[in-house]
Order: sequence, then C-alpha cells, then structure tokens
Amino acid sequence: MGLGRYMDGCGNCMKYSLFFVNLLIFLGGLVIIGLGVYILVDKPFGEELLGTNLYLGAIIILIAAAVVVSLIACFGCFGAVQEVRCMLLTYFIIIFLIFVTMLVGGILLYVFRHKVEPTVRNGMESTIRSYKSNKDTKEAWDEIQSAFHCCGVYNYTDWRGEIPDTCCAPVKPGIPTSPCHSTSTSLYKDGCFIIWPEIIKKNAAVIGGVGIGVACIMILGMVFSCALFNLID
Repeated sequence: MGLGRYMDGCGNCMKYSLFFVNLLIFLGGLVIIGLGVYILVDKPFGEELLGTNLYLGAIIILIAAAVVVSLIACFGCFGAVQEVRCMLLTYFIIIFLIFVTMLVGGILLYVFRHKVEPTVRNGMESTIRSYKSNKDTKEAWDEIQSAFHCCGVYNYTDWRGEIPDTCCAPVKPGIPTSPCHSTSTSLYKDGCFIIWPEIIKKNAAVIGGVGIGVACIMILGMVFSCALFNLID
C-alpha cells in the first residue's frame, strides 16, 4: 500500500523535518504571491514606461509558481504525516519542477535588476513623445508623476514647454494644479528617471530574493522527502 506503519527515531525526525520545511515553503509562497500582486498593481507603469516585459514576466512566473508550490506544500505535509510513499514520490517530482521554475524567475529578476537603468531610461525617453497620442502612456506618466512627485525623464524641460498638470503639486488632494508651467512654485524639480529605477530595483531585489530563498528551502524539502520515502516500508 506504500503506507508507513512504524517509524524509528530517525524516521520521525525526517517526517517532522519535512513537515516543518513544507510549512516554510507554504508561508514563503504566500509572501511571494502577496508581493507579486502588490507590484502588479503598478502594471501600467511597467507596460508603458519600462520598455520591456521581462520584469513583469518574471513576476508573473513567480506568482504562478508560488500558487502551485503553496498547494503542493500542503500535499507534502499530508504525505509526511500519513507516511504515504506514493504521495511523497509525487511531491518530489512536482516540487523539483516548481523549484526550477521559481529559480529561473528569481534569476530573471536579478538579471533585470542590473539592467534596469538603461532599460527604464530608453522606455521613458521613447514614451514621453507619445504622451498626447497614446491614452495608456498618458495615464502611466500622470500616475508616476503624481505618485512620486517628479516631472519628465530628467526634469520639466523634457516636456518642451507643454508641461502636464501632474508635474505640479495639487492645490488640494485629488485636484491637480492647472495650468502647470515652468514658473509654478509647486513644480516638481526632480525627473522621474532619478526616482523610478530605484523603485524597480527595490521591488526586483525583494521578490527575487524571496523567490530564490524559497527555492533553496525547496531543496531541503526534496532531500527530506527522498529520505522519508526510503525509510517507509
């Protein structure tokens, strides 16, 4: 039947170690899901201003893998406690495949992290020219300028005299200054390129680091599942 009946001290140690490791994997998966969803809330920024889908693609990979791994961690906990060899073998195979996926996602984020500045600069410089003609680009620029209190790529001169109202601090919350011009006292002085790459780097470092950390814990899960599988009669 593939069921364990009696376990010695070593077997029990492996069983509860596997249970604890799967609990950590489950919690790590929830953290990745939460961070990933939080970052994807700013998806318009990424799509229109980053100039690449590598960043968002890596996050989506990690979220999808984290959802599956959280479910599989519960599966592994049950297999460990009940000492079911078939479940442990299935758990090992699936967790190995997810391990590779999450590791790739985490590495992609770290690779992007080092290339973020030139990528963001090129994306911003190309999209600022289509501010008036592209609705999504306009919304992305307005949102980032309002949220991070910045103007243009490097400063307000990037707008060539036609400065958006979102480049100035609002008169009241939710009510933008209109018109906003170069002599406005409420004009934001810093360019968004100074601020935005640091936000991307921080997000990439956090979620990529968590993804790699969970992947490393999954190695322990695979080791303990193999050991327990061999100990069950």
